[in-house]
Amino acid sequence: MNLHQFRFVREAVRQNFNLTTAAKVLFTSQPGVSKAIIELEDELGVEIFRRHGKRIRSLTEPGKRILASIEHILDEVETLKRVGQDFASQDQGNLVIATTHTQARYALPKVLSEFTKRFPKVRVSLQQGNPSQIAEMLIHDRADIAIATEGIANTPGILALPGFQWQHVLIVPLSHPLLNVAVITLDDLCKYPLITYDKAFSGRAKIDAAFASRNLQPDIILEAIDADVIKTYVETGMGIGIMAGVAYDPERDRNLKALAVGHLFGNNVTHIGVKQGAYLRSFIYTFIELFSPTLTKKIVEQSMSSTAENYQI
Repeated sequence: MNLHQFRFVREAVRQNFNLTTAAKVLFTSQPGVSKAIIELEDELGVEIFRRHGKRIRSLTEPGKRILASIEHILDEVETLKRVGQDFASQDQGNLVIATTHTQARYALPKVLSEFTKRFPKVRVSLQQGNPSQIAEMLIHDRADIAIATEGIANTPGILALPGFQWQHVLIVPLSHPLLNVAVITLDDLCKYPLITYDKAFSGRAKIDAAFASRNLQPDIILEAIDADVIKTYVETGMGIGIMAGVAYDPERDRNLKALAVGHLFGNNVTHIGVKQGAYLRSFIYTFIELFSPTLTKKIVEQSMSSTAENYQI
């Protein structure tokens, strides 16, 4: 058996058992893929795939276990390659970060500015999406790091490290009546149209849970995936906004005021995630520590060696 056979089996599954498509992805011929798979089955003494005529349709039960072993072996091969790359070029390479708009816009600029000063030969790519998309990119090796508030902390196969805590703020125009209220309540918020995050983003679950616990029905007239959109529509007078406090900039947002509402919605944690078992190049450890100084290389390595998928400081 050999690595080519393993790659053919994995790609056949990834391409929904279409050997022609798998062959194109692997830059080889369909008969070659089919022959290699049959030879592997003969060597192992079991059928990996169920077939209908010449077409493969699904994995057999032993095939499912074989695929899991193949995935593990190929992951280890990739790790070996990365170890070699790391020692051959300590200060250069590519870093792909999957994150949300809010993190890319407000949490990462200072971190990336310092990182690129230290590693000018590392090319950084920011891939934006919702939390589930971000987790998928990390799991399927399309990203080295994932950063988000929701989603990644509960995804199997991802080690979620707590980066920093934050609270929501209420964004209102400069002359809004709520500026004269000493302590904002949920009943106060129900008096006005609300603009906040889509249900997949930035602590929205805690916002909904807070109103539900009081049996209140807020008038949420607009949901958005990022804070910039929320602020834009608050400025038009469409409603008042609930968003992450880290996204409010007094200098840039001069037409708006931010009011603390953490007492209503609690604390949120932005996590930085890495794939369980992945080999992290040295500059990735540096990036993680720049993002959250408490996450030293020693702590990350200890967390990676643990069976737990979430680490709590």
